[in-house]
Amino acid sequence: MAVLIFVGAGSYYLKQFASIRYKFRQGKKLTPEEAEKLGIKTVDADAVCEEMLKEIEKKDLDDWQNIRGPRPWEDSKTMQAQQREKSAIR
Repeated sequence: MAVLIFVGAGSYYLKQFASIRYKFRQGKKLTPEEAEKLGIKTVDADAVCEEMLKEIEKKDLDDWQNIRGPRPWEDSKTMQAQQREKSAIR
C-alpha cells in the first residue's frame, strides 16, 4: 500500500518539477536594444576575439622555459630556491 502511494505521489511531484523546468526554458531572451534600455552594456564578441588574437600574436611564444612544480612530498621553498639557482646560471 505504501509503495502505491509513493509511486503515485512521486509521479505527481515529478510532473510538477518538469513543468517548472519547461516553463523557465521558454524564457524570452533580451535583444541588444532592450539590454541598452535596461543599462546593460553589450560587447561585440568578434571584436573582443580579434583584440585578444592581436595581443597573442604580439607575444613571443617560442621563447619559454618549462618550470616543474614541486611534488606533494617535496618542500616547495627548496624547489623554488633550486630553480632560481638554475635560472641564474643560464
